[in-house]
Amino acid sequence: MTTLDRLYTTIAARKGADPETSWTAKLFAKGPEKCAEKFGEEAIEAIIEAVKGDRERLTSEAADVLYHLLVMLAARDVTLDQVLAELERREGTSGIAEKAAR
Repeated sequence: MTTLDRLYTTIAARKGADPETSWTAKLFAKGPEKCAEKFGEEAIEAIIEAVKGDRERLTSEAADVLYHLLVMLAARDVTLDQVLAELERREGTSGIAEKAAR
C-alpha cells in the first residue's frame, strides 16, 4: 500500500468522525463544495510557489494539494482507485490524442 493509498483510507475513515477533533471531518461537515474550494486554494498556493521557484515551499504546498484533492474526491465518493484506473486507461496515449477524444 502506497502513502497515497494510506492517506485516502484515513481520509475516507474520517467521513463519520467528529468535526471538533478532525480537520478532515470538519471539511466533510462543510460539504463537498467547501472541500472543492479548499482544494482550489491549495492549488493556487502551489502555483505561486512554483512561479517563485521555492522548491521547499512548493513541496509543502504540493503535499497540501494532494491531501485536499483526496478529500475532495472522497466528498464526492470518487475513490483513489477510480482515478488511478483512469490514469492507467490513458497510459500510452498521446496527451494530444487523449484530449481530442474527449
